[in-house]
Formats: sequence, structure tokens, C-alpha cells
Amino acid sequence: MRGKPLSAALLSGIGGLLACQLAFGQVSAILQAEATRIQQAQEAQDQIDSIVTTTRSRFDEYQRLLKEIDNLVVYNTLLQNQIDDQNRELNELRASIDQVTVIERQILPLMTRMIAGLEQFIELDVPFLLDERRERVAFLRNLLNRSDVSTAEQFRNVMEAWQIENDYGATSETYTAEIVIDGTTREVDFLKLGRVALVYLTPDGQIAGAWDQRTRDWVLLNAEDRESIRRGLNVLSTGSPEMFVIPVAPPEEG
Repeated sequence: MRGKPLSAALLSGIGGLLACQLAFGQVSAILQAEATRIQQAQEAQDQIDSIVTTTRSRFDEYQRLLKEIDNLVVYNTLLQNQIDDQNRELNELRASIDQVTVIERQILPLMTRMIAGLEQFIELDVPFLLDERRERVAFLRNLLNRSDVSTAEQFRNVMEAWQIENDYGATSETYTAEIVIDGTTREVDFLKLGRVALVYLTPDGQIAGAWDQRTRDWVLLNAEDRESIRRGLNVLSTGSPEMFVIPVAPPEEG
């Protein structure tokens, strides 16, 4: 009878132990499941953080690209304005080039006529410095045939030649040149007063002459005129302020 309670107690103890083990197993399972859940939650959070970081980075990149696009739009607008302005200038240059071509076609014949007129004027004018003036005409004719000289430079030289001829009418000068006297070529001293008087005197002072534009020939002068010419040559050569008289042909009737 005494052994029976012991068996019951043993059984009861075993049952309690089994119950404890069962409870411990359940707790362990719960803890394991919680740990797994926490780990999964952590991994999910890491993924979320990674996604947020990537999204923020891409958003920042998007904002940067938008700003760059805005800058490019402004830059392209400025470039387009410059291109439009350059196109306008190009069109104006093309129009100017076309106009210059027309002007060149018109100005070349004009310069040819101006040179021919200058040559004719020199041959009909008082014959002072003839070699120099004829050489200037020859230079201008040669200049028109040169392709390496611009039309503007050619025109400038033609106008300069005409200006020189114009200035001759207001200048006085002396120079030495040759002239034919009584069939003999002699070197004489010339004195020119504008286009009013052109006279000469031989170095020995024995022969003097004056150009007569009416007859277009040389006229021999007397001793008194020779002395006046000598004095005039001296005045112009030395620059001394002295009065002198030069024989001048009377004005032609109109």
C-alpha cells in the first residue's frame, strides 16, 4: 500500500517535468520566432533605408539635372541670339560685297577716264615738271593693271594725283631741267609761279625765256627780264624776303 503513493508522486513529477519541458520548448519556439521576426524586420528596415538613400540620391541627381537643363536653356538661348545676330551681319556683309562688286564695276571705268583726263590736262597745261607728271600718269595706268592692289588703294592714288595737280596752281618753286634752245638742248634753271608764270634762265645768265600759253611756245626775254628772273631764282632758293618782278603774259580774252 505504501508503494502506490510513491508511484503516483513519481508519475506526477514526471508529468510536471514533461509539462515544464513542453512549456520551455514553446517559450524557445516563441523566442526563436521573435528573433527571426526582429531579424526580418531589421533586414526590411535596411532595405527601406537603402531604398530611401537611393531615392534621395536619385532625387538630388534629378534636381541637379533640372538645374543644369535650365542653365543649358539659358545658354542655348544666348547662343541662338548670337547666331541670329551673326546671320544678320553675314547677310549685311553679303549685301555689302554685292554692292562693292557693283561699285567696282563702275569705279574702274571712272578711274580710267580720270587718268586719261589727267594725261590730257598735263599735255595742255603749262609744261612744268613734265617728266615727273608724265611718270605719275604712267604709274597710275600700271597700278590699274595690278591685281594685288585694292580698288580703294587705286582710287586713292588717282585722287592724290589730281590733288597734286591742283596744288601746283598755288605753289612756287625752282628746278633744273633741259630745254631745246635754237635747236640745241641745254640745261636751264626754271622758275614756276603757280600756273601764272613759267620762266627759265641759262646758268651763264645770257639767255632767258618765258612760256606763252596762248601760242604754246617759248618766248625769249630781254636783259631786264633776265635780271628779274635771276633775282626771283635767288629769292626762292634762299627764302629771303625780297620783291621781284617776273614777266607774265596778259590774260586771254574770254
